[in-house]
Amino acid sequence: MGSDSEVEKTQQKEKERKKMLAVAPIAKPLAGKKLSKKTLKLVRRAAEHKCLKRGVKEVVKSIRRGHKGLCVIAGNISPIDVITHVPILCEEADIPYVYVPSKEDLATAGATKRPTCCVLVLTKPTKGELGPEDQEKIKADYSQIVADVSELTTTLF
Repeated sequence: MGSDSEVEKTQQKEKERKKMLAVAPIAKPLAGKKLSKKTLKLVRRAAEHKCLKRGVKEVVKSIRRGHKGLCVIAGNISPIDVITHVPILCEEADIPYVYVPSKEDLATAGATKRPTCCVLVLTKPTKGELGPEDQEKIKADYSQIVADVSELTTTLF
């Protein structure tokens, strides 16, 4: 009876292992399982409230225009040259960034069907205004994840 759940668990672990094998060597700071889950939850919430920029082109454009937020980059991009300039732009603009293991999971969280290289979670929407409760929820999650990311980067470097 318990063998079905054990089989599912082993399949899930195998999927996780394959995701981690596909991650590029430059993907640092890479979010762990818990931080990755929190980050994708923030991306999902930001997508619902239209506080999200998807794709390399949009993210770079937003960073150059001076928008602030959290940059979430997929670690399994091939070829990696597509996104190598994004962390440099983020560092120059003092924008925190973090890598997550899977571009597919990032796309699912960002409410798109196509796999996404990177997203920029903005603290406020580009058009219109959010309700005060929604704004506070996103701000709280955002600040918590930024704190976790900065803690992660200080342990790396």
